[in-house]
Amino acid sequence: MNGSSLNKTKSDVKNYKNIFISDIHLGSKACQAELLLDFLKHNDSEKLYLVGDIVDGWRLKRKWYWPQSHNDVVQKILRKARKGTEIIYVPGNHDEGLRRYIGTHFGGIEVRPTDIYEAVNGDKYLVLHGDSFDNVMLYARWLASIGDHAYDLVLRLNTVFNGLRRLMGLRYWSLSSYLKIKVKNAVQFISEFERVLVQEAQKAGVQGVICGHIHHAEMKQYGDIIYMNDGDWVESCTALVEHFDGTWEIVFWADIVAQRDTTSKAAAVLESTEDKPLAEAAE
Repeated sequence: MNGSSLNKTKSDVKNYKNIFISDIHLGSKACQAELLLDFLKHNDSEKLYLVGDIVDGWRLKRKWYWPQSHNDVVQKILRKARKGTEIIYVPGNHDEGLRRYIGTHFGGIEVRPTDIYEAVNGDKYLVLHGDSFDNVMLYARWLASIGDHAYDLVLRLNTVFNGLRRLMGLRYWSLSSYLKIKVKNAVQFISEFERVLVQEAQKAGVQGVICGHIHHAEMKQYGDIIYMNDGDWVESCTALVEHFDGTWEIVFWADIVAQRDTTSKAAAVLESTEDKPLAEAAE
């Protein structure tokens, strides 16, 4: 990734009513911290939901890993809170230790087990990470740990794979996301996960559910219930945003950075061409 593509100008900061992000996995080598930091610099909102697995406590327990870029992400989020952004933190399974601090505030951030969010149009959404409805997590934590190790290997391969792509001047592409949608069992699990969370939204008497956990960004209508998953920042690098007019969108930030980089390169080529004498340019 070209470093120039991660520069912010004063005119390209977008503002939203609300931003939902989850599954950042700070403390993991798979975390795309630089892309997330770039997203946070270019996007502001009245409210920001951190929908679990912001810090990867599981991996930090196995081996400490905390580079400056991860610290920068934390500082950027705290800075948003100081500047007036309302921030709600709904812990997940990888940062489950924070569930002991439900109801407390730290640095302007409130920790809640779940939440009910009322959208611009008045619809209400159940906000939760989603791990409590994952049968593997709920009934066999040791099996989930084994699965987590295998997934960690895939993410390491993803990091190496994209390192090679950067050397070749190619954009970020998630190998792990591609493998996920190609594996039949993974697709079945995602569908079942969505169905269970939709049922939970129906029980709560709300119009939709917003979650994370499975690293698969999605907006889908199930009858009268809207299912929305904000994705992650280790594979797809996505966020769920609500515009001030009430419309919803999944932002694929890696794609936006790639497009921005391509535009910058094209502009640089055009500028260099314009600077050449006409005769030289014609050659």
